Amino acid sequence: MMLTQLPSVLQNLHLPLRLKLWDGHQMDLGPDPSVTIVVKDPRLVSDFTHPSLDLLGSAFVEGRLELEGSITEVVRVCDELTHALVEEEDESDTPVRTRHDKDTDAASISYHYDLSNEFYQLWLDKEMVYSCAYFKTGNESLEQAQQDKFHHLCRKLRLKPGDYLLDVGCGWGGLARFAAREYGAKVFGITLSREQLALARERVAAEGLDDQVELQLLDYRDLPQDGRFDKVVSVGMFEHVGHANLPLYTQRLFGAVKEGGLVMNHGITARHTDGRPVGRGAGEFIDRYVFPNGELPHMAMISAHISEAGLEVVDVESLRPHYAKTLEHWSARLETHLSEAAAMVPEHTLRIWRLYLAGCSYAFARGWINLHQILAVKPFADGGTGLPLTREDVYR
Repeated sequence: MMLTQLPSVLQNLHLPLRLKLWDGHQMDLGPDPSVTIVVKDPRLVSDFTHPSLDLLGSAFVEGRLELEGSITEVVRVCDELTHALVEEEDESDTPVRTRHDKDTDAASISYHYDLSNEFYQLWLDKEMVYSCAYFKTGNESLEQAQQDKFHHLCRKLRLKPGDYLLDVGCGWGGLARFAAREYGAKVFGITLSREQLALARERVAAEGLDDQVELQLLDYRDLPQDGRFDKVVSVGMFEHVGHANLPLYTQRLFGAVKEGGLVMNHGITARHTDGRPVGRGAGEFIDRYVFPNGELPHMAMISAHISEAGLEVVDVESLRPHYAKTLEHWSARLETHLSEAAAMVPEHTLRIWRLYLAGCSYAFARGWINLHQILAVKPFADGGTGLPLTREDVYR
């Protein structure tokens, strides 16, 4: 194939990108290319007039093209390519999904979290905390930043010895064990991942915390509604709930906590107030390959549902830069363990995760998505909350 058959618009982009064809021909779109796209499937050539991040990512996952260069640079240059050639689509009429029931959600959780515990251990911290860390200076190790995140959550919850804490979406049990060990809480944690639950229970037993920590395979819809918990924390879970089920989700949290109790919802939120997916095809890639049926609400949307359930929002904090840095750590760790990862998961799965971690770090840094900690209280009958007048106690 002659290079002249490539879309002429590519020749005017001035990007640090080299296009290499299956027959050996190549074209540089700018000086000193830092990224090379190797096109292995001739049918892709015409798509380069309107490439989306979904198209490029899917072709890489399927082996129809190769991406050469550091994965962070690959993500940046591919975004610049799509930005230059594709108009931002109008997704304001994106319909709310209704594919959220117990079986569907359990299958979606299993798809993402049940790859293997060993795969996650390659790039998470030693406690296997799979959520945004908290960086006080930005120079902390990932391990320290995750411990600081646990402290930040527990202090916001004003957690104290003897408190009964509900951990919704407890993952591998890092926060549950931390709250029991460091704050003297009694913890009930729930997850839909069997792989996570098995390892989490092993770690609880290894630390001798069986009397303080109970972990169960349980759907949030089946939570007890008798107000037995002093505090509730949900970290990185509500992204799986779906827009249509947010009222039910927040009602279940309200029913689980006692009057005067605090509820912390820590999760990824959308940039757009209507909760539409991330543009230029990134949202479609995530839905297809990473988080099936996941939906990100805007901070205003989840806050409204929390309020409508009867809880009072008392504190909101954005941790967007913290998640960009967390994902940067995860991506770098995975990149240093590619050979080990390749022995654990299929090649297409590893390609997905390489793009996902680096791409999400880029997305948070660019402000495409956000991370909010929303603290709410279940007021007493007289309207009181029992909270201090300031937040100073959180930062002591």
